[in-house]
Amino acid sequence: MLAGEAVVAIWNDIPAETREQFYDWHINEHMPERVGIPGFRRGRRYIAIDPATKPEFFTLYELDTMQVAQGSDYANRLNDPTPATAHVTSRFQNTFRALSRVLVSHGPGGGGVMLTIRFGCDAQHIPGLRALVRAAGQGARVTGAHFCQGDAAASSARTVEYQGRTDIQPPPDCFIMIEATDAGALSQIMLDRAMTGAGATGPYERGVYRLEYTRTKTGFAP
Repeated sequence: MLAGEAVVAIWNDIPAETREQFYDWHINEHMPERVGIPGFRRGRRYIAIDPATKPEFFTLYELDTMQVAQGSDYANRLNDPTPATAHVTSRFQNTFRALSRVLVSHGPGGGGVMLTIRFGCDAQHIPGLRALVRAAGQGARVTGAHFCQGDAAASSARTVEYQGRTDIQPPPDCFIMIEATDAGALSQIMLDRAMTGAGATGPYERGVYRLEYTRTKTGFAP
């Protein structure tokens, strides 16, 4: 299960010439800073397992509540980015960012790989999609199944960190995350037709990612 009632989910690409700087910043500064914010419980970064998965990187922060994502502690960081944050994020490409409520989180724990599916949905179809996600969580070697609904206004807020950036795409209405022990287990999770039948709308932006780095609660000194 996820470690809270809300998440900040970020998909992005990074150009080759910024890659090493991205890794150093993300591991040693950015994720420790974010997880040090009150109410942030855990951060995880994933990388695409194949060229078909776009964007290449997926980062997930798990929060106590949605109020944390909308609160002053997080906003203060977004409005006062470090020099390294300003530099590296200015190189991001094809970025999707969603501040989201967790509607379903089911399963015994985290997995080494994660399937993400971004899609459109509206409130009347949420119950049927909840049931689909719970059913997907019963698959062999699946360790977690999660369904999140984005907050468009919170996701689109233009703080200092995001001013002037042209890489940021419209946030997804909803997304599903399925965790498993291996990519083979996720290849059996084919939800697109069932999601359409439950009222979701495409295109379904599907990708499979391998876990690279996890950071749990820590202090941060800029």
